[in-house]
Amino acid sequence: MTEKVFYLPKGFRYAGVHCGIKPNSPADKLDFALVVSDRPATAAGVYTQNLNCGAPVVYDRERTPGTGFIAIATDSGCANACTGRVGLFNARKMAEYAGEAVGATGDQTLVMSTGVIGVQLPMRAIAQGAEKAAAKLGARYHDFEKAATAIQTTDTRLKVVSREAKLPGGATIRLAAMCKGAAMIGPNMATMLATIVADAALEPNDAQTVLRAAVEDTFNCVSVEGHTSTSDTCILMANGAADPTPLKGADLQCFSNLLLDMCQELAPMIPNDGEGVTHLITIDVTGAPDRASAKLLAQTVANDALVKTAICGADPNWGRIVSATGRCGVPYDPMKVSLKVNGYLLYKDGVPQDFNKEEVSNSIRNNRNTSFELFFQEGDGKIRFWTSDLTQEYVHLNADYTT
Repeated sequence: MTEKVFYLPKGFRYAGVHCGIKPNSPADKLDFALVVSDRPATAAGVYTQNLNCGAPVVYDRERTPGTGFIAIATDSGCANACTGRVGLFNARKMAEYAGEAVGATGDQTLVMSTGVIGVQLPMRAIAQGAEKAAAKLGARYHDFEKAATAIQTTDTRLKVVSREAKLPGGATIRLAAMCKGAAMIGPNMATMLATIVADAALEPNDAQTVLRAAVEDTFNCVSVEGHTSTSDTCILMANGAADPTPLKGADLQCFSNLLLDMCQELAPMIPNDGEGVTHLITIDVTGAPDRASAKLLAQTVANDALVKTAICGADPNWGRIVSATGRCGVPYDPMKVSLKVNGYLLYKDGVPQDFNKEEVSNSIRNNRNTSFELFFQEGDGKIRFWTSDLTQEYVHLNADYTT
């Protein structure tokens, strides 16, 4: 079997190390990551809309979109959220430590933090982590993988993707991305943490525009339990190492399409790795009054505890799904609603359909992927949304998270 090629953009180096963000954490637990560009890069970011956002979100939001960035530093184990003025000071110091370690400044460095809320960053560990990571920077896939591992908290698997494409103008560019997230997933970014690097050149406003568009149809369409984290951040860094001319026209559109395609692969990895989940649920809504209505319909179904527990138990209880759509405030004719689960038509034009319950149940039980197709007849609004089931293991993991 041929090993899948992973494309690493030119001009970036990566590292992931252990520095002991959490007291008594094992020495093999990587918890500090650096991503460094060998030349000043453009950066754009989209962030949580939670009012109780983390200090790193405040720090980065003030600086992006912009140019001249060299590094992104990430710690896992402490969210640095709800930590007051000390937390804001520490976010800046984290940027300074990381910047100095790679020969840059704090203003050239962006920071991300994930983990427990309400705990101050252990700054001695952060300083040591920056120095250790700077000494281990490399440009191989192994180095990228270490960084991607170091940003994880309760994740059970690596979440990385890459792309390579030749632009209409002739340049060949590469993009690579890493993200983390397994719970407290209900992004509302204008989740999870994600770092995307590219060796194309972008103007700051263009970078912000294409990133926001990609996030809206991907990361903003995933949910585990509907909780918008304090720390959700997605940063795009583009350094122009492949071609220093900023993308425009058809080249920029090609980049935008490539970014969207990559995020569409990456986003469902998050609910598929939800804490304790046994099913990834894909919800397709068509025929809603508009896109916003389609998203609200899908999101309501995705976050419904009764729907999620039914799938956990392989119960094709279509009534829970249909009922959930009726309580979200989107107007529609109940006599023009249809539903398929795993391709089986269970409900058509407001009328229950005859189906083999055992067969549909087995199709859920014996497959990790479950699909809902909801059809309305109100307009051209459509969306794809991803969520997960709700299991006893999820409850156990989150009931004991800090104790």
